[in-house]
Amino acid sequence: METLPRDVPDPRRRMVLGLLLGCLAVATVLFLIVGRAAAPTDASAEAGFARDMAVHHAQAVEMSFTVRDGSKDETLRRLAYDIIVTQSAQRGIFMGWLQQWGLNQSTERPPMAWMAGHGHGGTAGAPGPMPGMASDDELRKLHEATGQDQEILFLQLMIRHHEGGVQMAEGLLKLSDRDEVTTMARHTVNGQTGEINLMTDMLRQRGAQPLPSIL
Repeated sequence: METLPRDVPDPRRRMVLGLLLGCLAVATVLFLIVGRAAAPTDASAEAGFARDMAVHHAQAVEMSFTVRDGSKDETLRRLAYDIIVTQSAQRGIFMGWLQQWGLNQSTERPPMAWMAGHGHGGTAGAPGPMPGMASDDELRKLHEATGQDQEILFLQLMIRHHEGGVQMAEGLLKLSDRDEVTTMARHTVNGQTGEINLMTDMLRQRGAQPLPSIL
């Protein structure tokens, strides 16, 4: 099983974990306020967002472990560590919501079905692919790359990945008024937009540019 790096300074570790615990506490309080009586249905935007974002986050964590272990650049490794901790914790929140709502964590509904007809999807409102996800070939190239080549590819893929996360969160905000879910969606938009700007600067420092934006 992967473990988090031990070379991250304790104050930074405590700060990141403290913020995440605060987010968990807010989500719990909001859930208690809303109550079980108003739980989202299986086909709701809230359930679809929770399931799809959990899958989306899992790939971000996988890519971040790859570059954290492969890079010697401490700034990039700290960024990868923050993504691992933040998105792993948020995945736990998404899975917790589904359990609290009495819903299965998996579904036969296609990815992004909850956004079909609302700015995402193919013709006639058909669900489209989850935005920003790296392909199997791109993941293979990331695992096989070394040095600065790996760092550049990671930053390019993660910028696009974050853009997809922002797109999904903004889509949820158009479809839901459930407090705990919209609070998380706004946090996702703000946090990942900030990391997109940081990663764009890190690419420039390496003489590279982001992939074409999907936003």
